[in-house]
Amino acid sequence: MAPSAKRATVYFDPSLHKALKLKSIETSKTISELVNEAVKGALAEDAEDIAAFEERAGEPVITFSEMLKRLKKDGRI
Repeated sequence: MAPSAKRATVYFDPSLHKALKLKSIETSKTISELVNEAVKGALAEDAEDIAAFEERAGEPVITFSEMLKRLKKDGRI
């Protein structure tokens, strides 16, 4: 564990904890390493989503019913 790592108590569902222990053994990583990797991945996904929303912020907004009309007109539904 990194020397600047912070300690926290996390409560897992028993079956999730068992799965983490098994994955820990199979990958030779600690549960902390696995959880840190998972959280980093989730945060990276969030950052990508925010960037995509920001890129599209200038696009015109249409209603759901208008989108359905367009899809029907184009023969997609």
